[in-house]
Amino acid sequence: MAAKALAQQTTREQDRRRTILRAAVEVFSKKGYHGCRIADVAREAGVAYGLVYHYFKNKDELLESVFTSGWSGFVERLTEQASKSTTFEDRVRGVVGVAFDAYKHDPRGVKVLILEVGRSPSGGAVNRGSAFSDVIRLASLLFQEAKEKGHLKADMDPLLAATMLFGAIEMGLTAFVLGLLDRKDDSVLDRARDQVAETFLRGVVPAGTAQDPTSRAGQANPAVRSKQTWTSSKSPTKSRAQRRA
Repeated sequence: MAAKALAQQTTREQDRRRTILRAAVEVFSKKGYHGCRIADVAREAGVAYGLVYHYFKNKDELLESVFTSGWSGFVERLTEQASKSTTFEDRVRGVVGVAFDAYKHDPRGVKVLILEVGRSPSGGAVNRGSAFSDVIRLASLLFQEAKEKGHLKADMDPLLAATMLFGAIEMGLTAFVLGLLDRKDDSVLDRARDQVAETFLRGVVPAGTAQDPTSRAGQANPAVRSKQTWTSSKSPTKSRAQRRA
């Protein structure tokens, strides 16, 4: 009987903590870290002011907990996607998709991660350097494997490629976070997701591989072949090689 009562109490404690964290996300996204107070979070959560301090000693710890809970779920989904046995390009698209799906389902949470943790001085309350480094290193394994299989340009550094991928994802989502693109239209989000993935991939995938759509398009479209030939003839590398010859 005592064990059952303890379990119920633990569940209530966890529910209250989650309610406060969710309220913090709402308030941070509306007012920003510096613009909000613990009292604002308590009001949003519908709990007594002192109860927030029962779970979090200050606003810094509250922001850190918001980051930890949101980031851990993102990393878990990212790891699952990156480890799927599909082609390199599909896995990259999947990683981009995880990030855009996260924004689609929790735009305020992603806004807090980008603006209040990723870029604001208030993010100093969070060990973001370690968290971001870990996920970039995880993604770099995907690029290292692709390089060994010839699916990544030979001169590409896998760690830098992973960093660039997450930079492209972050800036793509920033356009929605700042209101430059309409986040309420799922079709706009889907097009942005695809554009980020395709723009990135066309810069890292070797030209002429089976995975490169420009090679397939060139076979069927003379205009594409013409553009590729013009680009190749203007290449500084090729010009220097011709001069040396």
